[in-house]
Amino acid sequence: MIMKTAQRPLEVYLNDVSEHPDVRVGAPLPLGTSESNGGGNFAFFSRHATRVRLELFDRPEDKTPARRIDLDPVRNRTGDVWHIWVDGIRTGQLYAYRVDGPYEPKEGHRFNFAKLLLDPFATAISRFDNWDFGQDLGYDASAPGRDLACSTVDNAAHMPKCVFTHEHFDWHDDRPLRHPWSKTVIYETHVRGFTIHPNSGVEHPGAYRGLIEKIPYLQELGVTAVELMPVHEFNEHEAPRINPQTGKPVSNYWGYNPVAFFAPKASYSSAGGLGQQKLEFKEMVRELHRAGIEVILDVVFNHTAEGNQLGPTLCFRGMDNAIFYTLADDKRYYKDYTGTGNTINANHPVVRDHILAALRYWMVEMHVDGFRFDLASVLGRDRSGKLLADAPLLERIAEDPILRDIKIVAEAWDAAGAYQVGSFSDRRWAEWNGRYRDDVRRFWRGDEGMLGLFANRICGSADIYTGSGKGPEGSINYVTCHDGFTLNDLVSYRDKHNQANGEGNHDGTDANFSQNYGVEGETTDAAIEALRKRQIKNFLLTMFISRGVPMLLGGDEIRRTQGGNNNAYCQDNETSWYDWSYLEKRRDIFRFARGMIAFRRAHPVLSKERFYSDAEIHWFGPHGGSPNWSDPKEKQFACLIYEEDQHSICLMFNAGTDAVEFGLPPAPPGSQWHLAVDTSRESPQDLLAHSEEPLCEDPQAYLLGPRSSAILLARKRESDLAAGSA
Repeated sequence: MIMKTAQRPLEVYLNDVSEHPDVRVGAPLPLGTSESNGGGNFAFFSRHATRVRLELFDRPEDKTPARRIDLDPVRNRTGDVWHIWVDGIRTGQLYAYRVDGPYEPKEGHRFNFAKLLLDPFATAISRFDNWDFGQDLGYDASAPGRDLACSTVDNAAHMPKCVFTHEHFDWHDDRPLRHPWSKTVIYETHVRGFTIHPNSGVEHPGAYRGLIEKIPYLQELGVTAVELMPVHEFNEHEAPRINPQTGKPVSNYWGYNPVAFFAPKASYSSAGGLGQQKLEFKEMVRELHRAGIEVILDVVFNHTAEGNQLGPTLCFRGMDNAIFYTLADDKRYYKDYTGTGNTINANHPVVRDHILAALRYWMVEMHVDGFRFDLASVLGRDRSGKLLADAPLLERIAEDPILRDIKIVAEAWDAAGAYQVGSFSDRRWAEWNGRYRDDVRRFWRGDEGMLGLFANRICGSADIYTGSGKGPEGSINYVTCHDGFTLNDLVSYRDKHNQANGEGNHDGTDANFSQNYGVEGETTDAAIEALRKRQIKNFLLTMFISRGVPMLLGGDEIRRTQGGNNNAYCQDNETSWYDWSYLEKRRDIFRFARGMIAFRRAHPVLSKERFYSDAEIHWFGPHGGSPNWSDPKEKQFACLIYEEDQHSICLMFNAGTDAVEFGLPPAPPGSQWHLAVDTSRESPQDLLAHSEEPLCEDPQAYLLGPRSSAILLARKRESDLAAGSA
């Protein structure tokens, strides 16, 4: 509602801007909205606009605004920034813009005054269930030229509204945690999917507060950061397809199609969608920090939900299409390096500033600790689409004085062929290491010729990162992520099963490097199930002993399954939701994952932010001597890692189908070999608690089962410990 002390006319005309005391010229900075002198300032960029109107609404569903205010193109414009100040604006006020200018698609302009537009700087968007993008088309879909014909249909009733939000929040002296990469364990999850299942046991399922309720679970597991899939506002109802198995529409579940870069997702708030989402998000961050857990956001700055030339007009397209998007030579069309229909013009100075402002906002105002950049290579392309050697935006993000201490992670590729793993921008940028994922999968599947590659991956991928000056901390090590099979499905399905997505099973990658071990999908065969469980433990062990930064896909620790769907972006149902009954049914895997995280924490030599030197690691094969790196059929090797105080760790790997006896190197003087982990053994003997590791029966050899891995620790003899204490 509008906070006013007296009745105002519905419409304030141009000459009223100066005559009415409650409307003033306003200021061009800061962009977006701000509070000042008992009112609200509104400012946004548009270079090619000729007419602007601010509309104020009482309710999100209203078609008619409570007030319309036209901006004078002389008085209310400074350079390319339009601005106005209105008295009595308070937190909770709903607003939006109409922007006029040329509708000339072939020249790149798509202004349409009939379409209500969201503020690019809006910090909250009203919750709007059943949002239909079909009502927001800026063109006449029935005309012969389709997008060449401007629509005259008003869409205000079919658009959510921006929310003026400048409320106080008590952070309780919250401060950035700044965990070093060497102590970071990332848990990738989805805010809604984490707790929306009926058996999640939380009071606020599918919400930011639901995630708060699961903090004790995250603490027990031992992770130090959550990486949240997109929380920027998006329309979950935009997908036009039908699930052929259910006959119901699919949804935009993942959220990789943003409509606003500053606004947290309204439907993830349990308290309401009229600005409460911002407060609840802050509450979630504060409580995660209190528990010692950082918050990393998966952000999409490479494209928006406005799609190609046939997409809706929601924000940027109607504000200044030719500036915000990378257009083709025929400016009617968009260059598409993202696979979504459009590409943000990220290296235009105005757009660069917009992205930087968004990052600063989430860091300063919302206390976020880091960002993972979806299809980050797009951000390194110039306006012609060429990849830049020193992309200005990427350098500015890395060198920005406000963002200097946050974590920045790149998905170092895009949908147009760029693949920059190992060479992405500045040293500050960490990278999702796709080669780690593939090489580790292939080694444990038993592929030939993987021995040396696997060894490189567990040592931090020096072969990938040394050339760019990065250390192991530049490698985000993962076996699975949201995009692809879950860990359970990786060892249960040879092929993808994405029929429910409605794309004829053509979506999703075919390069899964997976195996089902005899049966496609679930099975009651005990031998197959035992092998799958062993492989899951092999993957977990590998990830948590590797130098670099481990990232666990949420749910893998309880064997969450998607039924073989490796692209569940549109499955807002039990395909994607966490089934918390698995925590009890598969507690042995949870115990193993938790134990391996604790093992990594107890042995910091495994996570140092530098590559191993020859003096720190010794490689050997089953029969002594160096492994036969050049033999493509070789699938077993081991290494000895030297810790401080003459302690040592012995890692053994066997990706073959037969058991192998490893000759053991002598333990350091005064020490004996103790068994810490063996993935071939049943729980709880597969991972032994610290200081409870049993002495190896044979100090000179260890029999490692097929498709298994093991860890031995050199511990001082009890007699030596007793002598030392005496």
